Amino acid sequence: MVDKQNASPEQVLVCEDVSRWFGGLQAVKSISIGIRQGEIFGLVGPNGSGKTTLVNAITGFYPPQQGTIRFYGEPINRLKPHKVAMQGIARTFQNVALFKGMSVLDNILMGRHIFMRPSALASLFYWWWAQKEEIAHREKVEEIIDLLQLESVRDEPVDVIPLGMQKRVELARALCAEPKFLILDEPMAGMNQEEKEYMVRFILDAQEALGLTVLLIEHHMDVVTAICDRVVVLNNGEKIAEGPAREAINDPAVVAAYIGKKDDAA
Repeated sequence: MVDKQNASPEQVLVCEDVSRWFGGLQAVKSISIGIRQGEIFGLVGPNGSGKTTLVNAITGFYPPQQGTIRFYGEPINRLKPHKVAMQGIARTFQNVALFKGMSVLDNILMGRHIFMRPSALASLFYWWWAQKEEIAHREKVEEIIDLLQLESVRDEPVDVIPLGMQKRVELARALCAEPKFLILDEPMAGMNQEEKEYMVRFILDAQEALGLTVLLIEHHMDVVTAICDRVVVLNNGEKIAEGPAREAINDPAVVAAYIGKKDDAA
């Protein structure tokens, strides 16, 4: 695990000149960002701008070919995804990635897998050893169920609950990993206005209750400007704006990236 005692309290995660390409396509071009302790940091941009590629670099799915990623001062860009998770980084996905056919409770419990240490010896002495560990995991799951108000669907198959609730289950599963740094990849995608408002509230509640730092990828600019402390905007793999949410979103380069320049419109 990362030694957080010796790390700067200011910068939780730092990307230094991170680049990633696939064949002849450079998806991320020398991106540098620094995310501070306790903030909600927005990562926005048009489709194909490199947002998810950067997140995949941070989480170890597609390590950067150039640059360095540091978490609490320690480089993590050469770690495998499960090792990154063990450092205290959890994520949700743009497309819901739940285990169909399993209950809401069992899906959330899967978030505890990084703490589980199965062994033949533990199974042999289940009633004395393994059962105690299982109870502790379930107690943590119950805390998250209460926090995200999922009691009413806890025993339902995850397939049959609405999309907005499924997104909340995925958030619960990520929180059960006890992260210090939470990455949310378009948590509002496909939601109606009421579901978005619920999700915003639960993200803010989780951040406050659990002391989280959050990296939020989101297309809904009303959400970004409402809850993000700072924002970085990407376009074609490059950083085109950075700063307080409203200032960054209203930057002329950002407006041009989303709706085109006047010459383009003509």
